[in-house]
Amino acid sequence: MARALDATMAMAISSGLHCSLLMATLTLLVVQAQGITRHYDFNIQMANVTRLCGTKSIVTVNGQFPGPELTAREGDRVHVRVTNHVAHNMSIHWHGIRQMRTGWADGPAYVTQCPIQKGQTYVYKFTITAQRGTLWWHAHISWFRSTVYGAIVILPKLGVPYPFPAPHKELTPVIFGEWWLSDTEAIVNTALKVGGAPNISDAFTINGLPGPLYNCSAKDTFKLKVEPGKTYLLRLINAALNDELFFSVANHTLTVVEVDAVYVKPFTVRTLVISPGQTTNVLLATKPAYPGANFYMFARPYSTIRPGTFDNSTVAGILEYRNPGSLSSSSFDKALPIFKPMLPYFNDTNFVTNFTTKLRSLATKQYPAAVPQAVDRRFFFTIGLGTLPCPKNMTCQGPNGTQFAAAVNNVSLVLPTTALLQSHFTASSSRCRSTRRWSW
Repeated sequence: MARALDATMAMAISSGLHCSLLMATLTLLVVQAQGITRHYDFNIQMANVTRLCGTKSIVTVNGQFPGPELTAREGDRVHVRVTNHVAHNMSIHWHGIRQMRTGWADGPAYVTQCPIQKGQTYVYKFTITAQRGTLWWHAHISWFRSTVYGAIVILPKLGVPYPFPAPHKELTPVIFGEWWLSDTEAIVNTALKVGGAPNISDAFTINGLPGPLYNCSAKDTFKLKVEPGKTYLLRLINAALNDELFFSVANHTLTVVEVDAVYVKPFTVRTLVISPGQTTNVLLATKPAYPGANFYMFARPYSTIRPGTFDNSTVAGILEYRNPGSLSSSSFDKALPIFKPMLPYFNDTNFVTNFTTKLRSLATKQYPAAVPQAVDRRFFFTIGLGTLPCPKNMTCQGPNGTQFAAAVNNVSLVLPTTALLQSHFTASSSRCRSTRRWSW
């Protein structure tokens, strides 16, 4: 009788263990398939920031510049509660996120959402679908994105490896930006009023820091610390408003593995090109042994703009190696030699063309290049920058006293008196069609 009872209990315990394991496995599979919900709180607030010997008050998220990093996995739901504490209207755009049936969470003010007014809160809700890699978020109203921006890190689903050799570690995302000593809202408002190009930035930045090549900025230098003989994943984001950038790390190679949250066929370069709003993931291979030197990371614009000016300066960060023989936690030694990378000339279009032609989809079974083979309709767009005559009783600062005007197929937008979103709400679509035709 006792043996029978023991056997029954053992079977029950064994069955319970199997059920527990089964439930845990099923739960893991559900999490992998459906993801989880990640919650973030963004508080739009003012903060005083000092750069280039000048202090000014800027709009930030949670008082941070750049703003907080948003991390999720493919398939996760993301809820971001944004509360506006500043005097300006605000909206946030999740740059590159595929808003599947959540277009109202995309962020362009007056187009897909009403802006968040002072003292108000709005919760953005979206799901990350079929994307993994790096994207970014930024303000989407006026020029507030010059200071309101941050990284979006999208990890693969649990248990899904990278389609390239796993790095030893992921480094802090590198975000390129621009800094103006003047108030950016005053700059863009003046440009719109007089029809001229907006004043160029006073410096480029890496993670909000101008670096040692600018005045008063030796202490405001971004540094990456690495160890010899390792491979690191480095996430690059170009948050500059208007400039394509060359980027290079002295005496190191960069293997491009992902662009705009899409895996690409890996290729290795010493210098890469990254456009405004673009992201690029690279593998950085360090020296096999401690090199006894430091290495500059440079970023500088690529531009063929004519007429017009651009900020033809260079932002620098420093790649430092941890010295295995040093007891100090700080690796930076000013006595060590420091090497500089060689960047292409600012207008080296051949270099840019050669780089961009290397970009190829991964096109594997797991990550196919699902490009439609049949074309139903063809469209042809010309995008350019030209000029319009200066209106009467105005003084314009464009070329020969004209106004600059961007155009698509020689049609320039004239902002409607009623917001697109309001026109849609009131079914007054005809109000959205105010354009001005012109030709060069």
